[in-house]
Amino acid sequence: MASARNQHEEGQGHGARAASPEFVAKVERLLGLIRPAIQDDGGDVELVSVTDDGLVRIRLHGACVGCPSAHMTLHHGIERTLRSELGESIRVEAIS
Repeated sequence: MASARNQHEEGQGHGARAASPEFVAKVERLLGLIRPAIQDDGGDVELVSVTDDGLVRIRLHGACVGCPSAHMTLHHGIERTLRSELGESIRVEAIS
């Protein structure tokens, strides 16, 4: 999977800057805890970018693409986990 450490190449959006490398590492670690469950269902998740205002952009792969449950996975799985560990200001957005 590509790393979000080179996130300046993908648009950060609306004037937000890239998050600190330490914060990005925390997000990557948490996604690493979630990833096995997603992979068990034939999908995967890639961290694309993290902004300093808490926007986490991910890309879903495999069975997640086009899956009717992808929205639930995104918001009730990934976003809820990140918010519980990193704060309520975290927002997760899937990009293609």
